[in-house]
Amino acid sequence: MRKTKVALFGAGFIADIHMESYIRFVPEAEVVAVYARSMQKAEAFAARHGIERAYDNVELLLATTDCEVVDICLPNYMHHEACMLAANASKHVIVEKPLCLSIKEADEMIAACKRSGKFLMYAEELCFAPKYERVRSIVDSGAVGDVFMLKQAEQHSGPHSRWFYESEKAGGGVLMDMGCHAFAWFRWMLNNPPIRSVYANLQHVMHDTDAEDHSLVIVEFDTQHGIVTGLAQNSWCKQGGMDDHMEVYGTEGVAYGDLFKGNSSLLYSLKGYDYASEKAGATQGWTFPIFEEAFNQGYPAELKHFINCVRTGETPKVTGEDGKAVLEILHAAYASASIGKRIDFPFESSAAKPWDLWKPAR
Repeated sequence: MRKTKVALFGAGFIADIHMESYIRFVPEAEVVAVYARSMQKAEAFAARHGIERAYDNVELLLATTDCEVVDICLPNYMHHEACMLAANASKHVIVEKPLCLSIKEADEMIAACKRSGKFLMYAEELCFAPKYERVRSIVDSGAVGDVFMLKQAEQHSGPHSRWFYESEKAGGGVLMDMGCHAFAWFRWMLNNPPIRSVYANLQHVMHDTDAEDHSLVIVEFDTQHGIVTGLAQNSWCKQGGMDDHMEVYGTEGVAYGDLFKGNSSLLYSLKGYDYASEKAGATQGWTFPIFEEAFNQGYPAELKHFINCVRTGETPKVTGEDGKAVLEILHAAYASASIGKRIDFPFESSAAKPWDLWKPAR
Protein backbone atom coordinates (compact mmCIF):
# COMPACT_ATOMS: atom_id res chain seq x y z
CA MET A 1 0.00 0.00 0.00
CA ARG A 2 1.29 3.43 -0.92
CA LYS A 3 1.68 5.47 2.25
CA THR A 4 0.88 9.19 2.58
CA LYS A 5 4.04 10.92 3.74
CA VAL A 6 3.77 13.36 6.64
CA ALA A 7 6.16 15.95 8.06
CA LEU A 8 5.51 16.66 11.74
CA PHE A 9 6.22 20.19 12.98
CA GLY A 10 6.84 20.03 16.73
CA ALA A 11 8.43 17.61 19.18
CA GLY A 12 6.51 18.23 22.40
CA PHE A 13 3.58 16.67 24.24
CA ILE A 14 0.96 16.98 21.50
CA ALA A 15 3.43 15.88 18.81
CA ASP A 16 4.00 12.70 20.84
CA ILE A 17 0.25 12.04 20.88
CA HIS A 18 -0.02 12.63 17.12
CA MET A 19 2.95 10.33 16.54
CA GLU A 20 1.46 7.59 18.70
CA SER A 21 -1.79 7.92 16.75
CA TYR A 22 -0.07 7.62 13.37
CA ILE A 23 1.96 4.58 14.43
CA ARG A 24 -0.86 2.67 16.10
CA PHE A 25 -3.97 3.69 14.18
CA VAL A 26 -3.09 5.21 10.78
CA PRO A 27 -1.05 2.61 8.85
CA GLU A 28 -1.72 4.41 5.58
CA ALA A 29 0.43 7.35 6.78
CA GLU A 30 4.17 7.54 7.38
CA VAL A 31 5.89 10.35 9.27
CA VAL A 32 9.11 10.90 7.32
CA ALA A 33 10.46 14.07 8.96
CA VAL A 34 10.17 16.10 12.15
CA TYR A 35 10.96 19.75 12.82
CA ALA A 36 11.74 21.28 16.22
CA ARG A 37 13.26 24.61 17.17
CA SER A 38 16.14 22.69 18.74
CA MET A 39 18.04 20.19 16.61
CA GLN A 40 18.84 18.18 19.71
CA LYS A 41 15.15 17.88 20.51
CA ALA A 42 14.28 17.07 16.88
CA GLU A 43 16.91 14.33 16.72
CA ALA A 44 15.80 12.86 20.06
CA PHE A 45 12.17 12.80 18.90
CA ALA A 46 13.16 11.21 15.57
CA ALA A 47 15.23 8.54 17.31
CA ARG A 48 12.45 7.76 19.77
CA HIS A 49 9.86 7.27 17.04
CA GLY A 50 11.96 5.89 14.20
CA ILE A 51 11.66 8.97 11.95
CA GLU A 52 14.27 9.17 9.19
CA ARG A 53 14.91 12.93 9.12
CA ALA A 54 15.17 15.64 11.77
CA TYR A 55 15.35 19.40 11.14
CA ASP A 56 15.59 22.69 12.99
CA ASN A 57 14.81 24.69 9.83
CA VAL A 58 11.32 24.61 8.30
CA GLU A 59 12.37 25.93 4.88
CA LEU A 60 15.10 23.28 4.59
CA LEU A 61 12.68 20.51 5.57
CA LEU A 62 10.13 21.61 2.96
CA ALA A 63 12.80 21.93 0.28
CA THR A 64 14.42 18.53 0.88
CA THR A 65 11.63 16.27 2.14
CA ASP A 66 9.18 14.38 -0.06
CA CYS A 67 5.91 14.73 1.84
CA GLU A 68 2.27 15.48 1.06
CA VAL A 69 1.09 16.59 4.51
CA VAL A 70 2.41 18.97 7.15
CA ASP A 71 1.06 18.35 10.66
CA ILE A 72 1.57 21.49 12.81
CA CYS A 73 1.97 20.81 16.55
CA LEU A 74 3.85 23.98 17.43
CA PRO A 75 3.16 26.74 19.99
CA ASN A 76 0.22 28.97 19.02
CA TYR A 77 2.26 31.95 17.84
CA MET A 78 4.08 29.79 15.26
CA HIS A 79 0.99 28.36 13.55
CA HIS A 80 0.53 31.12 10.99
CA GLU A 81 4.08 31.21 9.64
CA ALA A 82 4.37 27.42 9.54
CA CYS A 83 1.07 27.07 7.71
CA MET A 84 1.96 29.75 5.17
CA LEU A 85 5.31 28.10 4.41
CA ALA A 86 3.67 24.68 4.04
CA ALA A 87 0.84 25.98 1.85
CA ASN A 88 3.28 27.85 -0.38
CA ALA A 89 5.21 24.59 -0.73
CA SER A 90 1.97 22.91 -1.93
CA LYS A 91 1.43 20.74 1.14
CA HIS A 92 -1.85 19.79 2.76
CA VAL A 93 -1.93 21.24 6.28
CA ILE A 94 -3.47 20.14 9.56
CA VAL A 95 -3.13 22.63 12.44
CA GLU A 96 -3.53 21.95 16.15
CA LYS A 97 -5.80 24.25 18.13
CA PRO A 98 -6.17 27.19 18.19
CA LEU A 99 -5.84 27.86 14.46
CA CYS A 100 -3.68 30.97 15.02
CA LEU A 101 -3.79 34.23 17.00
CA SER A 102 -5.53 36.85 14.84
CA ILE A 103 -8.46 36.90 12.42
CA LYS A 104 -6.12 38.37 9.80
CA GLU A 105 -3.77 35.41 10.19
CA ALA A 106 -6.70 33.00 9.85
CA ASP A 107 -7.83 34.64 6.60
CA GLU A 108 -4.29 34.47 5.21
CA MET A 109 -3.90 30.79 6.09
CA ILE A 110 -7.24 29.87 4.54
CA ALA A 111 -6.46 31.86 1.38
CA ALA A 112 -2.96 30.39 1.02
CA CYS A 113 -4.23 26.81 1.17
CA LYS A 114 -6.98 27.59 -1.33
CA ARG A 115 -4.46 29.15 -3.73
CA SER A 116 -2.31 26.04 -3.56
CA GLY A 117 -5.33 23.76 -3.99
CA LYS A 118 -4.56 21.97 -0.71
CA PHE A 119 -6.67 21.11 2.32
CA LEU A 120 -6.44 23.04 5.58
CA MET A 121 -7.93 21.06 8.46
CA TYR A 122 -8.45 22.48 11.93
CA ALA A 123 -7.49 19.73 14.37
CA GLU A 124 -10.40 19.68 16.81
CA GLU A 125 -10.27 16.23 18.33
CA LEU A 126 -13.57 16.53 20.26
CA CYS A 127 -15.34 16.28 16.90
CA PHE A 128 -13.89 12.75 16.68
CA ALA A 129 -13.84 11.63 20.34
CA PRO A 130 -15.77 8.32 20.48
CA LYS A 131 -17.87 9.11 23.58
CA TYR A 132 -18.73 12.61 22.37
CA GLU A 133 -19.58 11.30 18.91
CA ARG A 134 -21.82 8.61 20.43
CA VAL A 135 -23.78 11.32 22.23
CA ARG A 136 -23.98 13.38 19.03
CA SER A 137 -25.48 10.46 17.13
CA ILE A 138 -28.06 9.99 19.90
CA VAL A 139 -28.94 13.70 19.83
CA ASP A 140 -29.16 13.66 16.02
CA SER A 141 -31.67 10.81 16.26
CA GLY A 142 -34.05 13.13 18.13
CA ALA A 143 -33.92 11.09 21.34
CA VAL A 144 -33.50 14.16 23.58
CA GLY A 145 -35.83 16.42 21.59
CA ASP A 146 -34.79 19.95 20.69
CA VAL A 147 -31.50 20.97 22.28
CA PHE A 148 -31.63 24.16 24.34
CA MET A 149 -28.34 23.99 26.30
CA LEU A 150 -24.86 22.50 25.94
CA LYS A 151 -22.13 22.35 28.57
CA GLN A 152 -18.51 21.37 28.15
CA ALA A 153 -15.75 21.46 30.74
CA GLU A 154 -12.04 20.76 30.49
CA GLN A 155 -10.02 21.29 33.65
CA HIS A 156 -6.73 20.26 35.21
CA SER A 157 -3.94 21.73 37.33
CA GLY A 158 -2.00 23.42 34.52
CA PRO A 159 -0.15 22.84 31.22
CA HIS A 160 3.14 21.02 30.76
CA SER A 161 5.13 23.68 28.82
CA ARG A 162 6.08 27.19 29.92
CA TRP A 163 4.91 28.93 26.73
CA PHE A 164 1.25 28.20 27.58
CA TYR A 165 1.53 30.67 30.47
CA GLU A 166 2.98 33.47 28.31
CA SER A 167 0.27 35.49 26.54
CA GLU A 168 2.67 36.76 23.86
CA LYS A 169 3.20 33.18 22.69
CA ALA A 170 -0.14 31.59 23.55
CA GLY A 171 -2.40 34.56 22.73
CA GLY A 172 -4.08 34.29 26.15
CA GLY A 173 -4.40 31.74 28.93
CA VAL A 174 -6.64 28.78 29.68
CA LEU A 175 -9.30 29.95 27.23
CA MET A 176 -6.84 29.72 24.34
CA ASP A 177 -5.59 26.38 25.61
CA MET A 178 -8.90 24.62 26.27
CA GLY A 179 -11.88 26.91 25.73
CA CYS A 180 -11.36 26.58 21.99
CA HIS A 181 -12.39 22.91 22.30
CA ALA A 182 -15.75 23.80 23.79
CA PHE A 183 -16.51 26.42 21.13
CA ALA A 184 -15.67 24.04 18.29
CA TRP A 185 -17.74 21.29 19.88
CA PHE A 186 -20.76 23.57 20.38
CA ARG A 187 -20.69 24.46 16.68
CA TRP A 188 -20.18 20.80 15.72
CA MET A 189 -23.17 19.65 17.78
CA LEU A 190 -25.43 22.37 16.37
CA ASN A 191 -24.27 22.16 12.72
CA ASN A 192 -22.48 25.52 12.79
CA PRO A 193 -25.35 27.96 13.41
CA PRO A 194 -24.88 31.75 13.59
CA ILE A 195 -23.52 33.09 16.88
CA ARG A 196 -25.81 35.51 18.69
CA SER A 197 -23.61 36.66 21.58
CA VAL A 198 -20.66 35.85 23.84
CA TYR A 199 -20.24 36.63 27.55
CA ALA A 200 -17.08 35.75 29.47
CA ASN A 201 -15.73 35.87 33.00
CA LEU A 202 -11.96 35.39 33.23
CA GLN A 203 -9.96 35.04 36.44
CA HIS A 204 -6.34 34.84 37.49
CA VAL A 205 -6.36 32.50 40.49
CA MET A 206 -3.02 30.88 41.21
CA HIS A 207 -0.53 30.37 38.37
CA ASP A 208 2.60 32.26 37.35
CA THR A 209 1.01 33.69 34.20
CA ASP A 210 0.10 37.13 32.90
CA ALA A 211 -3.16 35.70 31.53
CA GLU A 212 -6.26 33.98 32.92
CA ASP A 213 -6.11 30.50 34.48
CA HIS A 214 -9.85 30.04 35.09
CA SER A 215 -12.75 30.94 32.79
CA LEU A 216 -16.50 30.69 32.26
CA VAL A 217 -17.95 31.61 28.87
CA ILE A 218 -21.57 31.65 27.66
CA VAL A 219 -22.14 31.49 23.92
CA GLU A 220 -25.64 31.96 22.46
CA PHE A 221 -26.44 30.40 19.09
CA ASP A 222 -29.37 31.11 16.77
CA THR A 223 -30.76 27.76 15.60
CA GLN A 224 -33.90 26.72 13.76
CA HIS A 225 -35.39 25.67 17.12
CA GLY A 226 -34.54 28.97 18.83
CA ILE A 227 -31.63 30.16 20.96
CA VAL A 228 -29.27 27.48 22.29
CA THR A 229 -26.92 28.33 25.16
CA GLY A 230 -23.42 26.88 25.36
CA LEU A 231 -21.54 27.04 28.67
CA ALA A 232 -17.76 26.48 28.56
CA GLN A 233 -15.93 25.93 31.85
CA ASN A 234 -12.14 25.79 31.67
CA SER A 235 -9.54 25.84 34.39
CA TRP A 236 -5.88 25.29 35.14
CA CYS A 237 -6.75 25.42 38.83
CA LYS A 238 -8.49 22.06 39.32
CA GLN A 239 -6.53 19.62 41.45
CA GLY A 240 -6.92 15.85 41.24
CA GLY A 241 -6.22 15.10 37.60
CA MET A 242 -7.82 15.71 34.21
CA ASP A 243 -11.54 16.40 33.76
CA ASP A 244 -13.19 16.51 30.33
CA HIS A 245 -16.95 16.10 30.19
CA MET A 246 -20.05 17.42 28.42
CA GLU A 247 -23.81 17.65 28.92
CA VAL A 248 -26.60 18.04 26.38
CA TYR A 249 -30.03 19.24 27.51
CA GLY A 250 -33.08 18.78 25.28
CA THR A 251 -36.84 19.20 25.59
CA GLU A 252 -37.27 15.42 25.87
CA GLY A 253 -34.10 14.20 27.50
CA VAL A 254 -30.53 14.74 28.59
CA ALA A 255 -27.24 13.11 27.57
CA TYR A 256 -23.83 13.08 29.25
CA GLY A 257 -20.34 12.14 28.14
CA ASP A 258 -17.12 11.92 30.14
CA LEU A 259 -13.92 11.24 28.22
CA PHE A 260 -11.98 9.70 31.08
CA LYS A 261 -14.16 8.42 33.91
CA GLY A 262 -15.28 4.95 33.02
CA ASN A 263 -12.04 4.39 31.06
CA SER A 264 -9.66 4.97 33.93
CA SER A 265 -8.25 3.45 37.07
CA LEU A 266 -8.82 4.98 40.50
CA LEU A 267 -5.76 6.06 42.48
CA TYR A 268 -5.09 7.63 45.85
CA SER A 269 -1.45 8.56 46.44
CA LEU A 270 0.29 10.56 49.14
CA LYS A 271 3.31 10.92 46.85
CA GLY A 272 1.26 11.86 43.80
CA TYR A 273 1.48 10.70 40.19
CA ASP A 274 2.75 12.50 37.09
CA TYR A 275 0.76 11.36 34.06
CA ALA A 276 3.25 12.76 31.53
CA SER A 277 6.33 10.97 32.90
CA GLU A 278 4.39 8.06 34.46
CA LYS A 279 6.37 8.53 37.68
CA ALA A 280 5.49 9.36 41.25
CA GLY A 281 5.63 12.90 42.54
CA ALA A 282 2.98 15.18 41.00
CA THR A 283 -0.78 15.33 41.69
CA GLN A 284 -1.55 14.04 45.18
CA GLY A 285 -4.76 12.56 46.55
CA TRP A 286 -7.47 10.94 44.42
CA THR A 287 -6.83 10.83 40.67
CA PHE A 288 -8.04 8.86 37.66
CA PRO A 289 -5.08 7.35 35.72
CA ILE A 290 -6.29 7.46 32.12
CA PHE A 291 -6.43 4.43 29.83
CA GLU A 292 -5.96 5.03 26.08
CA GLU A 293 -5.82 8.83 26.33
CA ALA A 294 -5.11 9.39 22.63
CA PHE A 295 -8.03 7.17 21.53
CA ASN A 296 -10.51 8.56 24.07
CA GLN A 297 -9.78 12.13 22.99
CA GLY A 298 -10.28 11.39 19.31
CA TYR A 299 -6.76 11.99 17.94
CA PRO A 300 -6.47 8.74 15.94
CA ALA A 301 -9.85 9.18 14.26
CA GLU A 302 -9.08 12.84 13.56
CA LEU A 303 -5.75 12.11 11.87
CA LYS A 304 -7.05 9.04 10.04
CA HIS A 305 -9.89 11.18 8.64
CA PHE A 306 -7.51 13.86 7.36
CA ILE A 307 -5.13 11.37 5.75
CA ASN A 308 -8.15 9.78 4.06
CA CYS A 309 -9.21 13.21 2.77
CA VAL A 310 -5.74 13.74 1.28
CA ARG A 311 -5.84 10.31 -0.34
CA THR A 312 -9.38 10.53 -1.73
CA GLY A 313 -10.03 14.24 -2.23
CA GLU A 314 -12.90 14.26 0.28
CA THR A 315 -13.32 17.64 2.01
CA PRO A 316 -12.33 17.54 5.71
CA LYS A 317 -15.20 17.69 8.20
CA VAL A 318 -13.45 20.42 10.19
CA THR A 319 -11.80 23.13 8.11
CA GLY A 320 -9.80 26.31 8.42
CA GLU A 321 -13.08 28.24 8.31
CA ASP A 322 -14.19 26.37 11.43
CA GLY A 323 -10.93 27.29 13.13
CA LYS A 324 -11.53 30.93 12.21
CA ALA A 325 -15.06 30.80 13.67
CA VAL A 326 -13.65 29.47 16.95
CA LEU A 327 -11.05 32.23 16.93
CA GLU A 328 -13.79 34.86 16.49
CA ILE A 329 -15.51 33.50 19.62
CA LEU A 330 -12.20 33.62 21.49
CA HIS A 331 -11.65 37.26 20.53
CA ALA A 332 -15.20 38.13 21.57
CA ALA A 333 -14.77 36.33 24.92
CA TYR A 334 -11.69 38.38 25.85
CA ALA A 335 -13.44 41.56 24.74
CA SER A 336 -16.46 40.64 26.90
CA ALA A 337 -14.28 39.98 29.94
CA SER A 338 -12.68 43.39 29.46
CA ILE A 339 -15.96 45.33 29.65
CA GLY A 340 -17.97 42.91 31.79
CA LYS A 341 -20.79 42.81 29.27
CA ARG A 342 -22.16 40.56 26.57
CA ILE A 343 -20.66 40.97 23.09
CA ASP A 344 -23.27 40.74 20.35
CA PHE A 345 -22.46 39.30 16.93
CA PRO A 346 -21.47 40.03 14.24
CA PHE A 347 -18.17 40.92 15.93
CA GLU A 348 -14.97 42.05 14.25
CA SER A 349 -11.52 42.17 15.78
CA SER A 350 -8.25 43.53 14.41
CA ALA A 351 -6.32 42.55 17.56
CA ALA A 352 -3.03 40.74 17.03
CA LYS A 353 -4.12 38.18 19.63
CA PRO A 354 -7.22 37.67 21.81
CA TRP A 355 -5.37 38.61 25.02
CA ASP A 356 -4.90 42.18 23.73
CA LEU A 357 -8.67 42.71 24.06
CA TRP A 358 -8.59 41.98 27.81
CA LYS A 359 -5.13 43.27 28.73
CA PRO A 360 -6.10 46.97 28.98
CA ALA A 361 -8.67 46.11 31.66
CA ARG A 362 -6.12 44.56 34.05
